[in-house]
Amino acid sequence: MYDLIIIGGGPAGITAGIYAARKKLNTLLISKDFVGQTGIAFGVENYTGFEEIRGLELMKKFKNHLEKFEIKINEFEEVEKIKKINNIFEVKTDEGEYFAKTIIITSGRNPRTLKVPGEKEFLGKGVSYCVTCDETMVEGKIAAVIGGGNVGLEAGLELTKFCKKIYIIEYASKVTGDEILQKEIESDKKINIIVDADVKEIKGKDFVKEIIYEDRKSKKINQLAVDGIFVEIGAVLSVDFAENLVELSDDGEIKINSRTCATKTDGLFAAGDVADIRDKQIIIACGEGAKSALSVYEYLKKIK
Repeated sequence: MYDLIIIGGGPAGITAGIYAARKKLNTLLISKDFVGQTGIAFGVENYTGFEEIRGLELMKKFKNHLEKFEIKINEFEEVEKIKKINNIFEVKTDEGEYFAKTIIITSGRNPRTLKVPGEKEFLGKGVSYCVTCDETMVEGKIAAVIGGGNVGLEAGLELTKFCKKIYIIEYASKVTGDEILQKEIESDKKINIIVDADVKEIKGKDFVKEIIYEDRKSKKINQLAVDGIFVEIGAVLSVDFAENLVELSDDGEIKINSRTCATKTDGLFAAGDVADIRDKQIIIACGEGAKSALSVYEYLKKIK
């Protein structure tokens, strides 16, 4: 029986583990990997204390810090289901079953991918899923944002501070999003919008060089020279295993008490990108992870 089981090994989960260990909680952390969205970031320049660091290197530092504490880590293991019976949580994974008094879900989110040739090969070499993380890699260059809607438009506008030209590539026949954003896009001479575009392939040598896309109306194959690609077509959240123990927002995120990270179920907490916090940033995920662990500590004191 554990005091706490943490599900997920991203910045929120690792930080929660560190704080739980410091509070001498008997803790198990279960994660399929210690990479996540941070690990695939080309360069991180907005995490305090590091002027610039590769995402994977930062995750290694996080994990090394965690391993200095007395905490049980089950890596390469995936949670399939959690349920609560008589105030005890049962966590079923693809490897076994575990029991705990409390749980923190920090399973994060995975970016939705294009699933086209070249996408995986150039990940970290021009392909990114995070504008805020990797915008400096295209400074003074040409970038493409694949995806419309508010997220795609906001990404395009943010890149105008760095790039000499930005393409917004939209599969649909028109770009959607808030009217104020569309007006800003239309008035910015750096931004070019391409609609009815079906991306077929990403090409390059050591780094991204071009996008191959098909015009959905004319069926013509086009080549577009770019130095960086930001995929903004949404994200997939991993929360199915929580079933009816949590309440989800319209975006599929776990609703939490912003002060304590508590969910609707006593003893069940959530932190990081899987929760309905406004900003999805590494430093914020770490803060939420710390907050959730301290909330668990206070909760356990009350139920003893």
